[in-house]
Amino acid sequence: MADPLLFNPRTYDPEHFDPEARRLLRATVDWFESRGKRRLTEDYRSRAWLADFLSFAAGEGLFATFLTPASESGGRQDVRWDTARIAALNEILGFYGLDYWYAWQVTILGLGPVWQSGNAEARARAAELLSQGEVFAFGLSEKAHGADIYSTDMLLEPDGEGGFRANGSKYYIGNGNAAGLVSVFGRRTDVEGADAYVFFAADSRHPAYRVVKNVVDSSKYVSEFRLEDYPVGPQDVLHTGRAAFDAALNTVNVGKFNLCTASVGICEHAMYEAVTHARNRILYGRPVTDFPHVRRALTDAYVRLAGMRLFSDRAADYFRSAGPDDRRYLLFNPMTKMKVTTEGEKVIDLMWDVIAAKGFEKDTYFAQAAVEIRSLPKLEGTVHVNLALILKFMRNHLLEPAGYEPVPTRLDAADDAFLFRQGPARGLGSVRFHDWRPAFDACAHLPNVGRFREQADALCEFVATAAPDEEQSRDLDLLLAVGQLFALVVHGQLILEQAGLTGVDEDVLDELFAVLVRDFSAHAVELHGKGSATARQQTWALGAVRRPVADDTRSARVWERVEALAGAYEMAP
Repeated sequence: MADPLLFNPRTYDPEHFDPEARRLLRATVDWFESRGKRRLTEDYRSRAWLADFLSFAAGEGLFATFLTPASESGGRQDVRWDTARIAALNEILGFYGLDYWYAWQVTILGLGPVWQSGNAEARARAAELLSQGEVFAFGLSEKAHGADIYSTDMLLEPDGEGGFRANGSKYYIGNGNAAGLVSVFGRRTDVEGADAYVFFAADSRHPAYRVVKNVVDSSKYVSEFRLEDYPVGPQDVLHTGRAAFDAALNTVNVGKFNLCTASVGICEHAMYEAVTHARNRILYGRPVTDFPHVRRALTDAYVRLAGMRLFSDRAADYFRSAGPDDRRYLLFNPMTKMKVTTEGEKVIDLMWDVIAAKGFEKDTYFAQAAVEIRSLPKLEGTVHVNLALILKFMRNHLLEPAGYEPVPTRLDAADDAFLFRQGPARGLGSVRFHDWRPAFDACAHLPNVGRFREQADALCEFVATAAPDEEQSRDLDLLLAVGQLFALVVHGQLILEQAGLTGVDEDVLDELFAVLVRDFSAHAVELHGKGSATARQQTWALGAVRRPVADDTRSARVWERVEALAGAYEMAP
């Protein structure tokens, strides 16, 4: 019997989606399965460009169906921007290989400035390119400045005829070798300040667009490209001034969310391999899985993965329900990027400690998973950048709840149009949240949920009475330790909300919260050791340390779920 918390290609049937999405998701799984594991690993090792996959996607209309807003759909009911469907495809592509997901992800980023634009001609052109199976790219970062959009050296000089000539380079641009449309961020040479910003559309096949190289050793084509007197006409301009700046940040808001479910997919495939190998490996006359430390490592990996999945699914509901008066997604979005992806690293490391040298073998999926899982915390802003962003919401979230109607599970066939009219990318300090406590109250009978709730309440006391002062607020090293504690509370909240909506096994929940209690204690000890922590903060930190509630029978029942994954899925050879 398949585990309901994990994706399994053998039993996958996304019946909760519309018929066309259901067909496309199943067709994608079948395409990968028909190619088989040998081809999958060989393509990864040989750094082959993804032409076969993109040809499949074009023939099925996969990207066009999932990434065209309803406003550009031409009336087709199955064509819309639906975050729930997008998340499902993220997971599938991550499950089979991050290279495939990456081509899809940077297409999403490239489309962001277009779908936010009032340029009807450019939007129609993008919709047509999608229907032809083209991919897109997001030309934001530069070699000298990274994604510091204040310092762009992509310069647009007026040509005297109402357009511009663009000169400059972009660096680390996925799909930059093949994109039918590249959304490029630059600034005018004849205007000062924020009014100078411009987002414009370029074509990678234009003679004035020169691909320099692939900057990574991978099937992902992460390009450096140069524009040399590239003609930019009025029909190519997507945004100007402050709107161009906002479009850049709001696009990252949309694309950042995709990293969580890609991370889930990677960990799921790796877990099937790891548990199967460990169960079949005999050491000293016993299966490896008979050793207590192995059971603990694999159980921790399993419940952490379950938490990743539950948090991501619930965060999608807030993303889909967002609007001008409900911007809670602005917290849950960097949480998916920062917290879920770093949990993915922990899951892989726990399993790798068990399977050891097997994790290096070239004919395993695990070998690529162990490499690729590292990239997700580092894309769309580092962990530190996203932790700093999360901290902006801490006081309002913990101490000043507002009244909101409960957000339901959002698997309905709706177009998530608000994502492309998010408005100005500011005002984060004014975002309000519903009370986090009821989610914990509903599961207060679980010993480790109760123990974690004690730590969450303690964090509220810290914020109210011992929060960093003005001088400490400039010490990012200290603040990041506080951010990790806050992130754990938010992580736990959405996990419990999703568990309540879906009826997750209580043994799994309690075992997961035993892990989270340990995590909170570890971060509290880290805060205690910070050089700038005050005596009051140090005393608080040690007082927040808790020991999780042990229950051998509960752990044994969860282990039975883990052990049942042995042989539950293996990719066709």
